[in-house]
Amino acid sequence: MPEPDPAIRTDIPHSARIWNYWMGGKDNYDIDRVVGDASMEIDPDISLMAVQSRQFLIRAVRYLAGEVGLRQFLDIGTGLPTMQNTHEVAQGVSAESKVVYVDNDPLVLAHARALLTSATDEGLTTYIEADFHQPEEIIAAAQKVLDFSQPIGVMFMGVLGHARSYDEMRRIVATVMESVPSGSHLVLWDGTVDNPNYVRLCEEYTKSGGVPYEPRTQDQIAAVFEGLEMVEPGFTRITRWHVDDAEVGSIQDVSAYGAVARKP
Repeated sequence: MPEPDPAIRTDIPHSARIWNYWMGGKDNYDIDRVVGDASMEIDPDISLMAVQSRQFLIRAVRYLAGEVGLRQFLDIGTGLPTMQNTHEVAQGVSAESKVVYVDNDPLVLAHARALLTSATDEGLTTYIEADFHQPEEIIAAAQKVLDFSQPIGVMFMGVLGHARSYDEMRRIVATVMESVPSGSHLVLWDGTVDNPNYVRLCEEYTKSGGVPYEPRTQDQIAAVFEGLEMVEPGFTRITRWHVDDAEVGSIQDVSAYGAVARKP
């Protein structure tokens, strides 16, 4: 990797870079690989969760762009670009799709400038530098790019465990969803407390100096979708959302639940 921006801390592990490492990416540093390897010793399924979370994103965006017909996406807490990013999937279905990414990590933003460009001439891909704890700022910036009179796909993909509290998590999602019109959809997943190894992994990650990530109960995550209309099969493990019939017998479950839901 090139020399990092001075704003990028290479002595403290970062969840986006560790996630990138688990997915086989190269955008990470020694500290991220050390913590990533230690985490896999605690919970060997964590790399599977990383890969399956991207598969869930691909299926969800393909569904929204294809079957629902959405042409606008707001991906909040996007993380590092890897394979089949939101804009590539959406614009692969519909060339005119607009995608706005949101993150506040210097490394993510550096890669966004270089890599998160439209996959088509007709589409638009851009990014907003913002912290998801300030959803009002995100909305104001996104309104300069997206048409908030038309449905938008709002995405929080495995990031809200970093929210300062569960109440704050609820507030963030509610604020964004209140700003988008009827017909918009929420795509959200997060890690759950089902697997004690995963819970311990998160505890050890906090001790390493990284930004704490708190797994929630299934009920807590499901409650974030209150007032929305669940798309079948509803709230479920991310490995079981809209999988092909051929995949059903080979599904490996992970401690991550989510859903896609429509705003009435």
